[in-house]
Amino acid sequence: KYNAMEATQADTGEVIPLHQSSPSGTNTYKPHSDDDDNPMFLLEEHGRPGELMPAYEDEHGTYIMNSKDLRAVQHVKTLMDMGIDSLKIEGRTKSHFYAARTTQVYKQAIDDAYAGREFNMKLMDTLEGLANRGFTEGFYRRHPPKEFQNYESGFSGSDKQQFVGEVMHYDEDAGMLKIDVKNKFMVGDHLQLMTPRGNIDFKLTDMIGKKGQKMDYAPGSGHVVDIPIELSKQALAEIDFGLLVRYLPKNN
Repeated sequence: KYNAMEATQADTGEVIPLHQSSPSGTNTYKPHSDDDDNPMFLLEEHGRPGELMPAYEDEHGTYIMNSKDLRAVQHVKTLMDMGIDSLKIEGRTKSHFYAARTTQVYKQAIDDAYAGREFNMKLMDTLEGLANRGFTEGFYRRHPPKEFQNYESGFSGSDKQQFVGEVMHYDEDAGMLKIDVKNKFMVGDHLQLMTPRGNIDFKLTDMIGKKGQKMDYAPGSGHVVDIPIELSKQALAEIDFGLLVRYLPKNN
């Protein structure tokens, strides 16, 4: 027997019960409506309380997903050695930030494997920092080695992050980055500018509003702000694809 409940997608990309607040503490998730083309549900098996399995419907039928996210970045070298030369990252139920960050992590794992470098465990930490439902290796191996076991529960000492904005433009003369705000962030926050050419960590020291006024914080979606940051020529190459990320406090 299963309990079924209507679901929606939170601002973090997670699928959550329709009437639950977003994990980021805001209510900026996509509202559900009766005319949605592809309604979402969460299924809970009576014998496994608390393990919610997303289910999706389209014109072809209904799809029930695992209650946990599949993670195989630690197997990239093995997959390459088997002759596999293409990997698909499932992003239909995730935010574009999740898809971009995960692609970045797997690309690094592929580059490391190709260069003969050992697997970098920090890549596991990066994935842990994303919104997730806990991870599973699926059927890749029966028992993970000891160094991977602390990742099985979905918790680690990694920094959690929240997607807070998209880059609109960079003014080289002023050294100011224009941000289309998606979630709240404020002066003093530790941020990361994520670009196809690499990531830049920095502490936000100032913020200017659309009318030139100083601001202490960007309230959320619908606002545009300018923030100071020095960027190299290399970072500027694909800055229009940049995403702004906030490191969440350790107790979140």
